[in-house]
Amino acid sequence: MSQQQISLPAKLINGGIAGIVGVTCVFPIDLAKTRLQNQRSGKQVYRSMMDCLIKTVRSEGYFGMYRGAAVNLTLVTPEKAIKLAANDFFRHHLAKDGKGLTVFKEMLAGCGAGMCQVVVTTPMEMLKIQLQDAGRLAAQHQKPVMMSPSKLVAANGVLSRSYNSGTVTSTPRVVSATQIAKELLHTEGIQGLYKGLGATLMRDVPFSVVYFPLFANLNRLGKPSPSEQSPFYWAFLSGCAAGSTAAVAVNPVDVVKTRLQSLNKGASEESYDGVVDCVSKILRKEGPSAFLKGAGCRALVIAPLFGIAQVMYFVGVGEYILDNFPPSFMSV
Repeated sequence: MSQQQISLPAKLINGGIAGIVGVTCVFPIDLAKTRLQNQRSGKQVYRSMMDCLIKTVRSEGYFGMYRGAAVNLTLVTPEKAIKLAANDFFRHHLAKDGKGLTVFKEMLAGCGAGMCQVVVTTPMEMLKIQLQDAGRLAAQHQKPVMMSPSKLVAANGVLSRSYNSGTVTSTPRVVSATQIAKELLHTEGIQGLYKGLGATLMRDVPFSVVYFPLFANLNRLGKPSPSEQSPFYWAFLSGCAAGSTAAVAVNPVDVVKTRLQSLNKGASEESYDGVVDCVSKILRKEGPSAFLKGAGCRALVIAPLFGIAQVMYFVGVGEYILDNFPPSFMSV
């Protein structure tokens, strides 16, 4: 695909399809990542990723592994589409006379893409984390319950009263992601959905700065000639390698973001007043190794997710769809 002829609708379609396919494949691992990151020392319910998945299936059923998937599948399309299309947009405008980009400009384009995507990423992660972590809280209280993947266990009181309060949920009730969103909007306004925005920026901007230049350079190694594209399998492997590397690099910030966005706490779990307070408390009470919690899971989630995304992107699924099934609003 020529960078000089950017088709934004096609790239949005590519990013959307890639996001849906990728999330469907790796969501259980993402759930394990969230639960492992939210565990505190001395209050561990799960020993590893496999232990988490096994216990989740036993206590919540197979679909318990997909708790929160509905929120992710709904919002991952615009999130991945914005990320990939924004990077391509910035690369296109930073290039001069069709010449290749320097590494600095590639990083700059990635930075722009990361800043654009948080508009969707922050509320998506906010709602998803509540749904994913509900099973851990229930298991911690030894009250596992069977629920659908789009539901969570929340306190009987108003949700906003339990934010970061460290209170224990004694009598669970079923609350949907829509109810959480409505409650947040009612009590805190739009900023309620953007809790943890700073930490999300601190994660996604560096991720994009590392990922996109690394992918571009790895993918370039697989090109038969400068004028040809790399094979699809090379694009997939390059996306996997760049994605897993970037994911592990920013995992400490992802741990902080997860902790800040978790509204309900288990027994004796501390609350945080912000990024600095969260970092200092984790260091003091759990040590530096706590920042690597879920790193393996995150690498396993991001690697295929971005590998699939780059295959969709470079094969040109969106271009094919628009060429063969042009929607009426595109022809105006």
